[in-house]
Amino acid sequence: MNPQEQWIALSAIIRKEVHRFMRIWVQTLVPPVITMALYFVIFGSLIGSRIGEMGGFDYMAFVVPGLIMMSVLTNSYSNVVSSFYSAKFQRNIEELLVSPTPNYIILLGYVLGGVCRGLAVGLIVTLVSLFFTDLHIYSLSVTIGIVFMTSVLFSLMGFVNAVYANSFDDISIIPTFVLTPLTYLGGVFYSISLLPEFWQGVSQLNPVLYMVNAFRYGILGVSDINITFAFAGVGVFIVVLAIYCLHLLKTGKRLRA
Repeated sequence: MNPQEQWIALSAIIRKEVHRFMRIWVQTLVPPVITMALYFVIFGSLIGSRIGEMGGFDYMAFVVPGLIMMSVLTNSYSNVVSSFYSAKFQRNIEELLVSPTPNYIILLGYVLGGVCRGLAVGLIVTLVSLFFTDLHIYSLSVTIGIVFMTSVLFSLMGFVNAVYANSFDDISIIPTFVLTPLTYLGGVFYSISLLPEFWQGVSQLNPVLYMVNAFRYGILGVSDINITFAFAGVGVFIVVLAIYCLHLLKTGKRLRA
């Protein structure tokens, strides 16, 4: 395929993915926003007023970046895993695999579809958070960079899950038993400086901690970890997962009958 044909194929996949979640926006965009709004009310307004300050900021301002990031990563992941597995289940993916469309175009299309949904939900959650606290961007480049890279990373993770899933139940196992614990233990609601030294070390093994803190640094200018390590770590994971996803597409593992 020449570059123009590749662009047409890529844009077609992205449009299909965006149309898919926009067509059922009541199911894809509204529920996570309502959930985050409840977090704002309960953890920010009610509990936060009793906690006071954390990291030099009032508790509401402290938790908002983590909640925004949580909404971005979960929706990026869920969009790709549900969409790609549905295509695999309905055998639509076989038609795409036998077409002249390069594997990297297929992967990029699904990933950018997940990024679109993740960033869309993140933007809406950010706008809702403005009703509860004032946000002042400390570093726009860090904020945009880490949220985009995180969305890409979890879209790739969703792609891997979709390839290996054998049923619709399988696409909910990783979010329930892996993503949720990592997110809640990733410094969304607290600073790891409050933990004993041993548990601080354990927390630093959680990759979500680095993403949440890098995003918090971009907005508030404070972080429990080194921002350079956060970007480097996310970048390495993206490269490794992208290579593995391309390998899965090339071999057709669990994709072809």
